[in-house]
Amino acid sequence: MCGRYVSTRSAEDLVQLFQVTDWRAEETLAPNWNVAPTNDVWAVLERTARGHDDAAPEGRQLRPLRWGLVPSWAKDVKVGARMINAGGAVHEKPAYRRAFAKRRCLLPADGFYEWQQLKDQDTGKARKQPYFIHPENDQVMALAGLYEYWRDPAVKQEDDPSAWLMTCTIITTEATDAAGHVHPRMPLALTPEHYDAWLDPHHQDPDELRALLIQPADGHLDARPVSTAVNNVRNNGPQLLEDTAP
Repeated sequence: MCGRYVSTRSAEDLVQLFQVTDWRAEETLAPNWNVAPTNDVWAVLERTARGHDDAAPEGRQLRPLRWGLVPSWAKDVKVGARMINAGGAVHEKPAYRRAFAKRRCLLPADGFYEWQQLKDQDTGKARKQPYFIHPENDQVMALAGLYEYWRDPAVKQEDDPSAWLMTCTIITTEATDAAGHVHPRMPLALTPEHYDAWLDPHHQDPDELRALLIQPADGHLDARPVSTAVNNVRNNGPQLLEDTAP
């Protein structure tokens, strides 16, 4: 799975990198070296300005979304904490198939964390060693994501912006290369030439869409051990990425 990741690029940088045409300057997110479930994260998507209807898209947007997908039919927003990743045949699963058809997004990331099960040489006890996995060239990864709109029943007026919550999930697959030595699952990503096809809500052929997905950085990943400080979601900052290898 992908349970934590790093996203430190500014909105201005992401607007340029992903050719965004619609970004609200008042929507800001601080650099985050320890992105955790239910955090707000940057997402690149193509929808209308209103968003929760099915009208034609009005350009490419950069929006903050809550990480952890809440299906439109969910009774409680808390379900999102268990739906940070979407694996397997996402185009068929009830929780994801509508989003896979029309609501796909890109989640920019510098890299992601995974934990490897190890045995402590001194005590013989099992422990989990965190690793930071990132492209060898340190380029931004465009993680493949899905997003949804959830209507808060506690807000009576449907046109009240607070009535709608936008959430997202990361599509994952079997891990290979550097990531595979650490954890059996990893996120999927896209290359720039495939951004348009992935984000286009009118492109709905599941086989063609799945063919666009690749390993992050085309499998050219580096993994380095980092401090267990990343285990605590309250810890943040560039020091979390420091190599702890002896």
